[in-house]
Amino acid sequence: MPAWQTLRVRLLPTAAIAGLGLALVWATRPDPPAAEPLPPRPVVIDGEVVGRLDRLFVDRWREAALEPAAPADDLTLLRRTWLALAGTIPSLEEIRRFEADDRPDRWPRWLDAILSDRRTAEHLARRLATALVGSEGGQFIVFRRDRFVAWLADQLHANRPFDEIVTAMIAEQGLWTDTPAVNFVTQAADDGVIDADRLAVRVSRTLLGQRIDCAQCHDHPFAAWKRPQFEGLAAWFAQVKLSAVGIEDDPARVYDVDDGMADDGGMRPRRRVPPQLPYGRDWVSRTDRSRRDLASWIVHAENRRFPRAIVNRTWRIVFGRAWHEPVDDLPDPGLESDPLDPLDLLAADFQSHGHDLRRLLATLCASRVFALASSHPALDDPAGADAVAAAWAAFPLTRLEPDQMIDAMMQATSLRTIDGQSHLVTRTIGFFREIDFVREYGAAADDPQGVPATIPQALVMMNGRLAREMVEANPFTSAGRIAGMARDDDTRIEVMTLVALTRRPSPEERSALRAVLSQAETPGRGMEDVCWALFNSPEFAWNH
Repeated sequence: MPAWQTLRVRLLPTAAIAGLGLALVWATRPDPPAAEPLPPRPVVIDGEVVGRLDRLFVDRWREAALEPAAPADDLTLLRRTWLALAGTIPSLEEIRRFEADDRPDRWPRWLDAILSDRRTAEHLARRLATALVGSEGGQFIVFRRDRFVAWLADQLHANRPFDEIVTAMIAEQGLWTDTPAVNFVTQAADDGVIDADRLAVRVSRTLLGQRIDCAQCHDHPFAAWKRPQFEGLAAWFAQVKLSAVGIEDDPARVYDVDDGMADDGGMRPRRRVPPQLPYGRDWVSRTDRSRRDLASWIVHAENRRFPRAIVNRTWRIVFGRAWHEPVDDLPDPGLESDPLDPLDLLAADFQSHGHDLRRLLATLCASRVFALASSHPALDDPAGADAVAAAWAAFPLTRLEPDQMIDAMMQATSLRTIDGQSHLVTRTIGFFREIDFVREYGAAADDPQGVPATIPQALVMMNGRLAREMVEANPFTSAGRIAGMARDDDTRIEVMTLVALTRRPSPEERSALRAVLSQAETPGRGMEDVCWALFNSPEFAWNH
């Protein structure tokens, strides 16, 4: 067996168009201006809140009689942070700058830089949009998912308060092109009619963390939700209509319900249901029962379900696993906020600081749990692994989303940072590659937990056209440049491992990779095999 195939076995490979014009428009577009200027000061990490969160986990580990994992090394933490926030891995250029930075406040400054990076806003917008409007294209004439994602990225990049973002999604009127926030509503369009039930489901699951839709046809068999509560929530969207000027509200439109057949065999008359709030009806003094009233209720200071839902979903973005799963089915909050519940602690902080999502992300990334290694002695035993996961005694291993995979692969083919300032050709190629890869590999799901890698996905990585193109050694790729510029094989191995895995090779890996290079016809061919093996290793496909 050739050495490069032996190496692939050792690394255990993960098994488990619009046309050129559109691409050029996408690639050359400038970053849209932020809705408001970014603050010049760095993100201030609130040490008190981080300390309270850390103490909750120390108590959790003590109760479980578990020692937490050791702290992750600096490069692991750097890669983890880039993948969680920006959806890609750091470039060799960024790794070199990070290692050369020996100032004592290095980590807070780098965390601030990543949070303020446009790539972070775009990645977070893609992740949140999957939950808010789904991953499908929808009815193109009235639904523009791309405009919604770009708008959401603008809001996040400007650090607009998240309650204001939600209010715009729920309440704004206008065209889906000129007022992108209304695409939250038009995602439910079906043959020119807005499906109010679908919007009620989306609101309850993503913004309240509650599966109220279980009471869509009958009272929930286990929870307290009743059918009238779902119907009253859906009725807020029944007045929405599509017109020549976009989304409008028509108070004359009503939500009526077909109750089906009566006991005598006849049809029951349709019922008219007015807009009603499922709980907390005294929080909003409704005047015209408009969608703005609904938005005010969702983000109301006493509606603790809203910040808890956002914190839980943000937790999953950062850690790859939500604090509470399923992410859209949280337990009911208690009458008072529980200071011993991390979800309540962070939700109260999120709400009291103006629904600042960037502050929430910084708090999570500054926590001790985020900085733990993914390895733990107890993980070798199934029972021990369950205990470690339940206590959050190690950083959870999670498989990368498709967009993270392609962005990481794109970055690994370049020694320079790929961002909005990259060359036109680089961004154009990236546009086509992302479309092709996601189509073959599979789009992201809103709830990926428990979904293993598939055989077709492994084949795309091992044998797909994109994988072949990305490992090709030429003057523009990392494989080609490292092969031609490095002084010896050891240097080639070290640099390529840094580029792909954000770490240096172990002695065993270095020995195996030397064999790959020694059997190759040329350094370029050898680097292609090395690059292919690293791309197909489980370590590349997982966040750890």
